[in-house]
Amino acid sequence: MIDLYGILPHNCGMPNRPLTSSTARLEARLPADVMVVLKRAAEIEGRSLTDFVVSAAHAAARRTIEAADVVRLSVEDSRRFAETILNPPEPNAALQRAFYHHRALIRDSEL
Repeated sequence: MIDLYGILPHNCGMPNRPLTSSTARLEARLPADVMVVLKRAAEIEGRSLTDFVVSAAHAAARRTIEAADVVRLSVEDSRRFAETILNPPEPNAALQRAFYHHRALIRDSEL
């Protein structure tokens, strides 16, 4: 969802935490060996376990959202897209009919 300023919640430029003091709780059960790894990683970074897990989950969520939202094109597809933008084809019959129907709807709504 876009906020009033057009910034997406998963933008890299946003702070890792909300500017407000509101929080939400997340509980998770995990295997003991995973807990050991998470604690060790948090210690290495000099952070609390909560801070480490929240930060890592937030980064993973942003990557997942970006992967779903960003359209990636091959080099050839990028070239074809740019070529079509720079030199668009002539409108086909269906597009011409849609244009005339649209023009008629707009004209009728102005009356």
